[in-house]
Amino acid sequence: MINKNQILHQLKSVNYPGFNRDIVSFGMVKDILIDHKTITIMLSISSQNEEKKSELIKTIKETIIADDFEVTIKILDRPPQKTEVDTSNKHQNVEGNITKIIAVASGKGGVGKSTIALNLAAALTSSGHKTGLLDLDIYGPSLPLTMGIQANPEVDEDQKIIPLEKHNLKLMSFGFISGNQAPVVWRGPLVAKMTEQFFRDVKWGDLDYLILDLPPGTGDVQLTLSQKIPLDGAIIVTTPNDIALTDVRKGADMFKKVETELLGVVENMSYMEISGEVPDSKNADIVINGEKVATNDNGKFNLKFDLFKRGGGQTESTRLDIPLLAEVPYSHELMESIDSGEPIVFYDKKSPVSKIFLKLAQQIASI
Repeated sequence: MINKNQILHQLKSVNYPGFNRDIVSFGMVKDILIDHKTITIMLSISSQNEEKKSELIKTIKETIIADDFEVTIKILDRPPQKTEVDTSNKHQNVEGNITKIIAVASGKGGVGKSTIALNLAAALTSSGHKTGLLDLDIYGPSLPLTMGIQANPEVDEDQKIIPLEKHNLKLMSFGFISGNQAPVVWRGPLVAKMTEQFFRDVKWGDLDYLILDLPPGTGDVQLTLSQKIPLDGAIIVTTPNDIALTDVRKGADMFKKVETELLGVVENMSYMEISGEVPDSKNADIVINGEKVATNDNGKFNLKFDLFKRGGGQTESTRLDIPLLAEVPYSHELMESIDSGEPIVFYDKKSPVSKIFLKLAQQIASI
């Protein structure tokens, strides 16, 4: 006779569509009922993507092995948020109708968090989602540079700030208001107040996603967000080296303490690829770290190597029990797009780097 534990064990082999993580570890399996010859599996899925749900139900039924039993799947309503905010409008402290607010965070600076946040927002916009990007780094705002905008936002008759817009992506940053060259020396309470105003006094309108580019660390901005704005999830950005991973753990643990769901890890600068051609492949060799680089008959080569170490992001995602969403390479074209103020996703969707961000956006949209 089959029992709940046996069924649960089988469900651990079922991954949520688009992810490398199973539905049991995601916490989607809420109950399993066995009555006579019927097995009823109760699932809690927050996504409104009916195609994903149908695909998941089909996979479950194909996976469960239970002779003479009929398998039935029931989708439960999404459980209420653990917050004092009215769940009929969980983003009531925000000026606008926003479906999901997602934070992009890191435990330390220099890991390329702003680059990831910008290109994720660009990829969501390019995929047809109404998206906004809010740069919350009060001390070092980067959005004016990375989007190539040096302008001040307008204010409407209700004294609400109207976000700037480029490529249908709505944008707001302290750098648009203060001037990106002005040094900021503020104490914590003022930072917290400004952070709250970016939500209450900016007229975001209707958005599917508002992506937050958080400053590094676990300071006043993060605490203000957890207290005032119910986040729908957070993405942790890291590089493969041990120092970055150590700080990531602090940031990830902070989000868990304030009951913000961790959606996954993005490993930036994971590797680097170099392509080229040896002028005379018979008489010239390319040697890196004592090893000869293989070339084809025409003397062309493609080399992929690690800048730091391999597998750091995967190790951390395993520790946190969350997916490794993407491994983004160190890319000269990505760097140039940031310096030029034109996100690569907007002007070259076929680029290998753009495809990584478009896939990342697809994964976020499927949650």
